[in-house]
Amino acid sequence: MEVPTLVNWTAIRLTLELALLTAAILLVVGLPIAYWLTYSRRRWKFLVESVVALPLVLPPTVLGFYILVAIGPHSPLGRWYTELVGHPLPFTFEGLLFASVLYSLPFAVQPFASGFEQVDRRLIEASWTLGLSKLATLFKLIIPLSTAGLVTGFVLSFAHTLGEFGVVLMVGGNIEGITRTVSIEIYDDVQSLNYAAAAKTAALLLGISYLVLLGVYGLNRKMWAAWPQK
Repeated sequence: MEVPTLVNWTAIRLTLELALLTAAILLVVGLPIAYWLTYSRRRWKFLVESVVALPLVLPPTVLGFYILVAIGPHSPLGRWYTELVGHPLPFTFEGLLFASVLYSLPFAVQPFASGFEQVDRRLIEASWTLGLSKLATLFKLIIPLSTAGLVTGFVLSFAHTLGEFGVVLMVGGNIEGITRTVSIEIYDDVQSLNYAAAAKTAALLLGISYLVLLGVYGLNRKMWAAWPQK
């Protein structure tokens, strides 16, 4: 009997939806964090920086375990969510999205902060001198001048979410149409010796990831080429 080699488009759609929502949430959540890390003069801000960067060095299964405990039915957050919607947060798409945001946080915050650091401090102080508030200066000056960093952070968090495995498996499990992402699909195909299907799915994911990175590098290069040279 021949093993089917069809691509699981449901898993691909779910993965793309997860990656897009994660990147969009991190764009909203990551901007104030990056702004505070860049411009705060608090001596203890290195503690926050280390917490934000922790997913870079922490094994995904370890991070996934702690997230699973944090959102489980016996935790305050888990009990609150269960009372609110009527079902637990783990092994749902919402729980998977929550874990993905935490796991990809440094991939958004660090490029955002790097973009903010490139803005000339004299321009910011001039904006304040002209009477603009810090919030107005952020949206009218800092963010427009940090577009390359913002695009990079958005795309990196999107691409990083595409390949999640350990955190996905720990928090979301392997539920078809709900938490079964492309990385889980490839793993299952390999486990069942369906290498042809795994190769097709892996090649598709490789192509998507490459096109995403190609787009961000091309866009950043165009931005810098258009930027007036001193």
